[in-house]
Amino acid sequence: MTPFDTRRLIGDLVVTLDADVLGGAYPDRDLPQEPAPHILARHDITAGAVASLRAALFDMASGNDETLASATGGTALPAAGGAAVVPVGALDLRDPLGAVREMERLAALGVRAVRLFPDEQGVEAGFPSVRHVAVRAAALGLTVLTGGDVRRFWQPFTGLGLRVVFLDTHFYHLGDFLVAAAGEPGFHTSTRLLNSPDALETVAGEIGADRLLFGSRTPYYEPLVPLLRLATGDLKPDEVALVAGGNARRLLLGEPS
Repeated sequence: MTPFDTRRLIGDLVVTLDADVLGGAYPDRDLPQEPAPHILARHDITAGAVASLRAALFDMASGNDETLASATGGTALPAAGGAAVVPVGALDLRDPLGAVREMERLAALGVRAVRLFPDEQGVEAGFPSVRHVAVRAAALGLTVLTGGDVRRFWQPFTGLGLRVVFLDTHFYHLGDFLVAAAGEPGFHTSTRLLNSPDALETVAGEIGADRLLFGSRTPYYEPLVPLLRLATGDLKPDEVALVAGGNARRLLLGEPS
């Protein structure tokens, strides 16, 4: 799809920070045909919060160092013409002691968020590693982005005052997220799988649009689907602005929303 077609479909919507972007490759999938920052820029997404698959699946430190080296901040576009890269530290829950050391190293370098990959790592919500990492992330003041079924993965993050973004909340499971989030003001969700006719509006009406972050999982998923849902929904303009980057910039960059 050409940039003209994209703009015609989504109107004036500009996303200022996509909270769900991956760098690198899965070992069992083909490499993406285009770098994630270029895909984002073609869809008028000006910045992406990028986490390393290498760090998640092979080696935390070297993978995260690659992401840090590619970081461009959250405002200006790099010279290559792609979206800006905001680094997110990827952790390996199979090594909880090493994951905590890596969190501490990243926090000292100014990283404000870490990402968990429980499905890819074969880690379940009840494993002690998840709660161990959550407790230390809360102590360090980090935001946690996590995959996994929200119906199970909400529990290890409760009672910590932790900021958590659930990246895999499916609209079939939205009621469970809303019940959990009602008692946890730090619980947020990505919009990626909230593609039913009223999912975004339901979240905004029940707990507020400040709990929604635009996410696409570029380059392994198509960003146009969540863009269309946000652009054609019934959220108010100020709510759209929050979802399209205001909330992510608050949580991941420390900016006022």
